Amino acid sequence: MASFRFSLIKLKSMQTELVLRKVHNLTCNKAFVNGKWVTAQSGKMFDVYNPATGDVVASVPDMNVEDFQDAIKKAYDAFATWKNTTAKERSHHLRNWFNLMMQNQEELAKLMTAEQGKPVKESAGEIVYAASFFEWYSEECRRIYGEVVPAPVANKEMMFIRQPIGVAAMITPWNFPSAMITRKVGAALAAGCTCVIKPSEDTPLSALALGKLAEAAKIPPGVVNILTASSENAPAVGKLLCESPQVAGLSFTGSSDVGKLLYQQSASTVKKLSLELGGNAPFIVFDSANLDQAVSGILASKFRNSGQTCVSANRILIQEGIHDRLVRKLAEAMKKTLIVGDGFDSTTTQGPLINRQQALQVDEKVKDAVDKGARVLIGGKFHSKGDLFYEPTLITEAKGNMRICQEEIFGPVAVITRFRTEDDALALANASNAGLAGYFYSNDISQAWRVAKRLEVGMVGINDGLISCAEGAFGGVKESGIGREGSRHGIDEYTNIKYICFGNL
Repeated sequence: MASFRFSLIKLKSMQTELVLRKVHNLTCNKAFVNGKWVTAQSGKMFDVYNPATGDVVASVPDMNVEDFQDAIKKAYDAFATWKNTTAKERSHHLRNWFNLMMQNQEELAKLMTAEQGKPVKESAGEIVYAASFFEWYSEECRRIYGEVVPAPVANKEMMFIRQPIGVAAMITPWNFPSAMITRKVGAALAAGCTCVIKPSEDTPLSALALGKLAEAAKIPPGVVNILTASSENAPAVGKLLCESPQVAGLSFTGSSDVGKLLYQQSASTVKKLSLELGGNAPFIVFDSANLDQAVSGILASKFRNSGQTCVSANRILIQEGIHDRLVRKLAEAMKKTLIVGDGFDSTTTQGPLINRQQALQVDEKVKDAVDKGARVLIGGKFHSKGDLFYEPTLITEAKGNMRICQEEIFGPVAVITRFRTEDDALALANASNAGLAGYFYSNDISQAWRVAKRLEVGMVGINDGLISCAEGAFGGVKESGIGREGSRHGIDEYTNIKYICFGNL
């Protein structure tokens, strides 16, 4: 990995340099703690790379346990006053943060593409999506209601109120480096919590840019803290966030394996947890479906962010009556619309994978499928653009014993399995430990209701391949996590219900 990147750094592109000049005001090389921009106590830094070119985009502080402990203390102290602000005050701060994101949409998008690789148009879409959580929670925080409950006896009154839990720690991934932060932070701040955020080591710049805007929005010191850490420091930092008694809750988005570890480590403090973990989304197309709509849905769900989303269509199940026609239509659409290249090229729809390890895992899963009898109709190998670019791939005749059906792909690979009946489709769809999202296309209303209820997932898209929005309750079942983000339910993760009983009235 290191040697691969070192060789590319020598070929630093003029395009990356021009982009960095344009986003200079939002590019940070320090962490944001207690309203100040600080370096690591050790003085160590680590580099951030553009996956499309290998260019070094920036260097950021490599914060360790001591740095994070200090930030936790600052957030804990800030909570003492932030929890007493009014909902209207918190609404005002979130709305200001939203406005600043929208005013800086273009610069935030370019910075994201420089460190993450996704097409800049897609990055701009993420900024709008990310900002929508600040807008939503700026409004929803004024609706954190309690309850008055009829008492069982005449001389009592009972009520439930909601109170913020305290300091919320957040560990966020690289695939949506802005939205996965705002979805958590918006709800936490709305509830009255303070935050300590550790973004992915692959995409820290988008997080730090949000810190700059938080500062501009005049969010009080210590309420939002953003600290960067390398992969070497990440395990110890994660353990601290789980075990610190000053951290009341932990929100994590990432792999199921890491989520399980954090779950275990949080047991010592019985911390409130929100875990959004891996998926293995089925995408079912029944005979009654509109095939053109189904193809559009597959393209949107499977190939957004080059397949690097937790709700990507991982297993595409097609009923035998339409199988051959739909596969032909999908192949034609893929050849026509999917263009691989640098995210700053306006024609690009498929950028690079995030790093070499991820690219190799995708290729290994494709080879395993071929070895076990799958057929590659399109792609199936690395692209000539470079070692982190993978050809949009279409595979048919996939079977349940293949890794590509058992594991999350996280790459631009569409995997097709044929089925006969509705029961067959549901058996295949539910044969997974993951249960994040599921999709199906059908114009049979009775079937739509039956299948939606029987799919073992937390979210269902019916005749729709894009279901994420601030208003939606995002989360899974099984090993895909616990808790919900977005919607009014997102605030539940950051509040405790207190029961108050007045007696002898």
